[in-house]
Amino acid sequence: MKQQRTARLEDRIEELRAEIDGIIDARVAEIASESPGVPPGVIRNLLTARAPSCRCAQYIELCARETKTPA
Repeated sequence: MKQQRTARLEDRIEELRAEIDGIIDARVAEIASESPGVPPGVIRNLLTARAPSCRCAQYIELCARETKTPA
């Protein structure tokens, strides 16, 4: 039974990581549309630079910055 739970947790983590990537990609596309000529990879690196190794930390950092920045 423990093996099943581990597999389910791994699946949930992968799904969450994919969802976070989608959110970050959408934000990159939004910024890229306002900044012609800037490569999307550069924009993504700038958005995620404070937490480069963990997608969850990147998401939390990105959301924290968005709440601080007036729209």
